Amino acid sequence: MGFAAFHTAMGRCAVEWSDRGLTKVCLPEAPKGRRNDAPPGAVADAIDLLRRLLAGDDVELTDVALDLDGVPEFDQRVYAVARALPRGVTATYGELARRVGAPGAAQAVGQVMGNNRFPLVVPCHRVVAAGGGNGGFSAPGGVDTKLRLLALESVTLF
Repeated sequence: MGFAAFHTAMGRCAVEWSDRGLTKVCLPEAPKGRRNDAPPGAVADAIDLLRRLLAGDDVELTDVALDLDGVPEFDQRVYAVARALPRGVTATYGELARRVGAPGAAQAVGQVMGNNRFPLVVPCHRVVAAGGGNGGFSAPGGVDTKLRLLALESVTLF
């Protein structure tokens, strides 16, 4: 298990990892006071992609490996559908529920997104409420952070 904090255009972020992939992504402000480990190649590449994404670059994170140990099967299905959302495209919680074969489970999808331990890699900021509302955001900075992330992708919610 490793930990590395790093600076981005939006503030100090961090990742944790195992030998199977990332175990956590921390958006600004990442925890302080932990010793940084030297990230292996794939994790260093993921950090570079996260930095670039937060600087506004069009990067692809679908190949970043995640360690989903202990993540319930339904959550993994929701993560997979959310990861398939391209940059600049949003979907509602209800749309994700239908895509995972659970129509009517919009609230459950919302809970999965609210507990997402891989923000950006699993782009929960692209999942919005029906009618174009923001749907909330549980990462530090709340809805303001979600709106900043969407603005980086040229998405405006009304």
